[in-house]
Amino acid sequence: MEEIIFPDEIRALAQRYIWWKTPDEALRFPLRVVAQIMELGVAKDCALMKEYFGCEKMVQALREAEPGWFSPRSWNFWHYRLRMTEIGQEVPPLPIRQFA
Repeated sequence: MEEIIFPDEIRALAQRYIWWKTPDEALRFPLRVVAQIMELGVAKDCALMKEYFGCEKMVQALREAEPGWFSPRSWNFWHYRLRMTEIGQEVPPLPIRQFA
């Protein structure tokens, strides 16, 4: 698999929001980086992330989110913001952990 070379600005976001990994380790899972910025990011960082990854990747982050990636507040906000849920409609439930 070919390695993607991310710009310095995106590497800096990965380092800031996935602080427990190196930027290279974090960006092996760009969807997780996108979700983390959506959850914790300030407006400027969210705008930069959206500019680079696009709304499609943000929608994908919500659709493929793992339990714990989003708080209820962020989950609801982004579903409405990205028009995945129309005003007045109920947002889908957050992913939950299941134990065997």
